[in-house]
Amino acid sequence: MCWKKSLRERSAGAMAGEISTKPSLRSRLVRHVVVPLVLTWGLGTAVALSVANYFAGQAFDRSLLDDAYAVAANVRIDTSGPMLNLSPSEMVALLFDQSESVYFAVLLPSGVLVAGHAGLHAPELPEEAPYGFGDILFQGRELRVVSLRRSEPADFIVVVAQTSVSRSKLLHRMLAFAVIPQILLLVFLIWWLRRSIKRDLRPLIGLQAAVDRRDARDLTPVPSSVTTGASTRDVERLGLAVNSMLARLSESIRAQREFAGNVAHELRTPLAGIRAQADYALAHADPEVWREQLQGIVLGEARASHMVEQLLALALADEARAGLKLEPVALNELARGVLLRFLAKADAAGVDLGGEGLDERVLVQGHAALLEGILGNLLDNALRYGVAAHPQVTVTVARHDCDVVIAVTDNGPGLGELDAEQLRQRWTLGPAGRRMGEGAGLGLAIVSRYVELLGARLSLDAATNGAGLRVSVRFTDAAVPSDVTTQLHVPQAKS
Repeated sequence: MCWKKSLRERSAGAMAGEISTKPSLRSRLVRHVVVPLVLTWGLGTAVALSVANYFAGQAFDRSLLDDAYAVAANVRIDTSGPMLNLSPSEMVALLFDQSESVYFAVLLPSGVLVAGHAGLHAPELPEEAPYGFGDILFQGRELRVVSLRRSEPADFIVVVAQTSVSRSKLLHRMLAFAVIPQILLLVFLIWWLRRSIKRDLRPLIGLQAAVDRRDARDLTPVPSSVTTGASTRDVERLGLAVNSMLARLSESIRAQREFAGNVAHELRTPLAGIRAQADYALAHADPEVWREQLQGIVLGEARASHMVEQLLALALADEARAGLKLEPVALNELARGVLLRFLAKADAAGVDLGGEGLDERVLVQGHAALLEGILGNLLDNALRYGVAAHPQVTVTVARHDCDVVIAVTDNGPGLGELDAEQLRQRWTLGPAGRRMGEGAGLGLAIVSRYVELLGARLSLDAATNGAGLRVSVRFTDAAVPSDVTTQLHVPQAKS
């Protein structure tokens, strides 16, 4: 016992360790929301800053080009060639910038300096371009430069360059005013998401705790207070699904317990009788007594075997609710085959067993094994309890518009004081069964369950002549056209 307990504990510990390595649902939800959100925010911010920086750069370049045009407008022609018609103080006023250092040069196409800062050269302009922008290194400083080609009053080039302090400051300010507030908003959004997800998952945690706390034998529904406060339909539906599963498990276990109790209760009597007869035979030396008791033992064993078969059939019917596949079945041929199997038993009991409507082809959507079980139990009941002076049992197959009816009619005592609904209950015997001391009251219960599985309707009525019982099964809208090409299931008569 200690070894088994230790093994159980190690297994539970291993399972707990395996579960503990997995992330929680809340952390997965937060990660799946936050990570794409951060990536999207980062990409959007980068694109927005790039676009803003591009248009800001264009504005600075346009201002630089305006300065170049202003310098070019003050170039004049004298006897020696182009010259700048501005004094140094006027140039300072013209190119004044509060935060940037500005450099200029007026050059001939050959590169000769006319005016301005010596050594200031811009990248070569294409032949068709009137101006162009670029970045150069001048006197150890990185400058933004524009080159302007002019042909009036003579051919010359104006170069204006300035430092990029203002551009850097503007980019930093855009970063500060755009990114930092968004980071704060992002942090708040992450906090709010974590809090909201935790709140929404709280009923799920409560459901888990409610299931973990209960004993393995406790299959009562989870209290509605655990899931009714859920903020989402999914969690509430999960609670309902768990309760539905617990209800199905409880019903299944109840059916199993009922089945086991029924088997134990109903087999106790025939087994006790068999044991008593065996003890009685062993207490006597007369072979005639042995023979008599052995015959009783054979009858008791047959009764016990029949009861076990019925109990198993009823249990299988309870399990056959899911996965039952219906197919076209030739009902007239199936009824003929079952009828042939019962002829010997009917002859031995002196019962006139016959059939009507078995020559006409009648197809229904059904299940061959269940249909055989229905007809077999009805015939077995009729042969057992349809006691009359001249007993007759008739199997009828008939078509009524879109419905198909199969019926077993006898001329026995009929329903007696029991109504049809009572006879469908398990362990309910009719007057003939109680008088004869045979059966367990399971035949019609099995038939009722099989009929329910096939979606048909069971009726127990008095025979048309007023004497006897007519048990009919009606298949509504289940008839299949006789010329159907689907492969049919046609049972073979068993010997």
